Amino acid sequence: MAGQGLSDDEVAGIREALAAGRKPKVVFTASAGQVAGQVGQVVELTDPAVSDEFVVVRFGRDELPFSPADVAVAPRGVGRKVVEAKPEPAEEPVAPVEPEFVLDTPRVPAPRREDPKVEQQVEAKPARRPVKAVKPKGPAGLTVTLAYADGEWTVAAQQGSKALAKPYVVKPAEALKMVALVDVPGVQEAVEQILGAERAEAEQQAEKLRAELAEIEARLAELREAR
Repeated sequence: MAGQGLSDDEVAGIREALAAGRKPKVVFTASAGQVAGQVGQVVELTDPAVSDEFVVVRFGRDELPFSPADVAVAPRGVGRKVVEAKPEPAEEPVAPVEPEFVLDTPRVPAPRREDPKVEQQVEAKPARRPVKAVKPKGPAGLTVTLAYADGEWTVAAQQGSKALAKPYVVKPAEALKMVALVDVPGVQEAVEQILGAERAEAEQQAEKLRAELAEIEARLAELREAR
């Protein structure tokens, strides 16, 4: 019966045998499907990191990939079959036909001798198993961050662990345009609140500066009249 698959030590032993130019025999386990119990030869071990089916086995005229669970090390003597020669059927002696002197008796022809038919057993080829496609690794993710701190808006960009753009200052109007692209009401309201608070503070500072400027202009007018 087929074993339970190849262990890591058996895979290492097969790899050494292939490096020495040998092709170890294996027997298919029950997980291999309809070819279970059949014997094949390992011709190559591919990269197990690319596919789980990295044991390439020659079975008949095909070379198919299998996983270590699909094959086991074949016991010694497996795969050697002794073909026994079938004895040919003995020919039955044909008795000589004596001549008959009856004129009206028809002549019976001798029976035809048929050659024995040799039946050829056609070995069923295993169905080709589809090779699993390996998905290519995509590029690293891209992250763009818009942040607000200490009265300034900054934008930064990073791909994976690599910084593409360090945080740099943008105008509030540009920050509001970027946020408008994100259709999230909560985010837009938060930005509008921040801009409203900055606008109110700027207006207070402007009023204070206007009052100070008015005082300075009045003082300057007094000084001019004193001349």
